Amino acid sequence: MAKSQFPNPKSHKLRLIYQRLYKTFGPQHWWPAKTPFEVMVGAILTQNTNWQNVEKAIRNLRKAELLDAHKLYRLPHRRLAQLIRPSGYFNIKARRLKNFLKFYIENYKANVLKMRAQDTGRLREELLSVNGIGQETADSILLYALDKPVFVVDAYTKRICSRHGLLCEGASYQDTQKLFTQNLKNDVQLFNEYHALLVRLGKDFCLKSRPRCRMCPLTEK
Repeated sequence: MAKSQFPNPKSHKLRLIYQRLYKTFGPQHWWPAKTPFEVMVGAILTQNTNWQNVEKAIRNLRKAELLDAHKLYRLPHRRLAQLIRPSGYFNIKARRLKNFLKFYIENYKANVLKMRAQDTGRLREELLSVNGIGQETADSILLYALDKPVFVVDAYTKRICSRHGLLCEGASYQDTQKLFTQNLKNDVQLFNEYHALLVRLGKDFCLKSRPRCRMCPLTEK
C-alpha cells in the first residue's frame, strides 16, 4: 500500500495492524458466495449466528433451486423458515428476508446493477429503512454484494480497536466506522480484507473473555 494512504498516527497504526494481520493470516477471500444476491441473503441470515450455520441454510436454498429473489418472495413463510432453519431464529429471519426481498423487487426490480448504480449514502438509508436490517447488515450488503467502499463494523472490530487504544470502550458503530473511513483510503478491496482479517483475529485471539494476548499477532514481541 502506498505510504500516502496513511498520513497520520492513527492511519499509521491502522496500517501496521493490517500488515501484521495480512502477514499472519493471508487473504480471507470474503464474502464466500457465488453471486451478489447470495451475499445479500447471507448478510441477513448471519445475524446472531455463525457462518457455518448460514452455509447450511444457503445450501438448502440452493438445493431447492430457490436462490432467486422472485422465487423466495413468492415462497410461503413456513417453507422459507423451514429451509433457513439452520441459521437460527428462522421465523424472524424469514420475515426479515421477505421484507428485504419486497424492497429489492419493488425498488430495484431485483437487479443488482441497478442497485449498485444508486448513490451509496442514499442506498444505505434505504436499506436501513427496511424492517430487520441494521447497520452491520446494510453495510455488509453495500461492501460485499455491491462493491461500495463502506467499512463494516461488528463486535470484533469494536473490541480490537478498544483493546489497542484506537477507540474508547463502548464506542458507537458510527465512531468505529469513522475511525477507518477517515484514516484509510476509501477502497473496496482494502475495506473488504481489513474487516475479514479483524473477524479472523477476533475469533482466534481477541476473545471476549480470556483473550489470547500472548499469542496474538498484534502483541509486540
